[in-house]
Amino acid sequence: MSQLDFFSSTFSSLRVPNFRYFWLGQCVSVMGTWIQRTAQTWLVYQMTRSALLVGVLAAAQFLPILLLTLVAGTLIDRYPKRNILIITQAGFLVLGVIMTAIVYLNVVQYWMVLLIALGYGVLQSFDTPTRQSFVVELVGHKNLMNGIALNSTVFNLAKIAGPSIAGMLMVQFSVGFCFLVDAISYLAVLLGLFLIHQQHVVAAPSHQRMWTDVLDGLGYVWQHANIRLSAELMIIVCTLNYNNNVIIPIFAKEVLHSGAQTYANLLSATGIGSLVAAILMSYMAKFGLQRNIYLAVAIGTASLQALMLVVRAYIPAMILMVLIGFCNMIFLNQSNSSFQFDIPSNLRGRVMSVYVLLNQGTTPIGSLYSGSIMDLAGGVWGFPACGLLALVLLVPTLVGHKQLVRQWLGGSQKA
Repeated sequence: MSQLDFFSSTFSSLRVPNFRYFWLGQCVSVMGTWIQRTAQTWLVYQMTRSALLVGVLAAAQFLPILLLTLVAGTLIDRYPKRNILIITQAGFLVLGVIMTAIVYLNVVQYWMVLLIALGYGVLQSFDTPTRQSFVVELVGHKNLMNGIALNSTVFNLAKIAGPSIAGMLMVQFSVGFCFLVDAISYLAVLLGLFLIHQQHVVAAPSHQRMWTDVLDGLGYVWQHANIRLSAELMIIVCTLNYNNNVIIPIFAKEVLHSGAQTYANLLSATGIGSLVAAILMSYMAKFGLQRNIYLAVAIGTASLQALMLVVRAYIPAMILMVLIGFCNMIFLNQSNSSFQFDIPSNLRGRVMSVYVLLNQGTTPIGSLYSGSIMDLAGGVWGFPACGLLALVLLVPTLVGHKQLVRQWLGGSQKA
């Protein structure tokens, strides 16, 4: 296989101008978001010295997703997705300006950061499922899996560079400067959205009650066995194995006895693993769903986190963070593809809102669990407590679907 063929397959979706505008805008915006998240977590830990309060912060940002995302899915199916994204991105910009102001004016308090985190969560409840369901409108069904993978690549490029940049900015300038950079970054995605011109906007005004629309989306997920098993796996893995923002700063401080730069480096290490996985998945998208790999990484990410119990040094921690990031990225990529496989267009927003609910809405539970464990038993138990519990819960889930699991291991891709 030539390099030309590899790059042509890996980046095929970028040949579509609308997706290219969207993707490039996100490259800048999501970078700013990761700079903001890194700085926000470090700021709160420095202010409070409490793992539990860091967990509460993460829970505050994701709690609205738990409460609002299913309702958001009904609106996403009813109205043009581009318009919804313009509103949410403008809202993020305003919150970024407020956060920058209170830090620079030296009036910041924990409750203020908590309220702003709640605001971010409300906007994310609408923004994230809209982004996920917007991809197919920009790239079409032929390039859907490649578009999903490239969309994930944006996230992981930012996940690598964002924390490292945040660490440098915090050391060279200040925490407040990180929030300023985040606020400015939203201008890029807004520009990309304004450049998009769609000939056929997918929107289906509904005369049903909103709750009936919500039940239609949930019913679709429940009635399709592959999506239902994906949903059950996501409940376990996303709740327990996606709490890096809560666990890593405490792990860096209490186990590695280091500061902001080590925290940022560990986050970047997970991003490196995720980026490698995202590029691999972008290329492999042409082969369709890989559900045997999906099962392997679900078990793999939980096992790697359990293994963190014996890690006490920087280099082994960095290596395991890369591997955890690799497994996490493939898991989310395959979950996303499984949910979007052959969804009717009029249900896409509602079905993807279930995906986002399971991906991010369960985070408050995991954040509070891991934060509480570390407050009681120390930072070394953050990862293992999550990984071991996930392994325990995965066993009955997979046994309960043993016939379907055998199909997945055999390479079945039917929806």
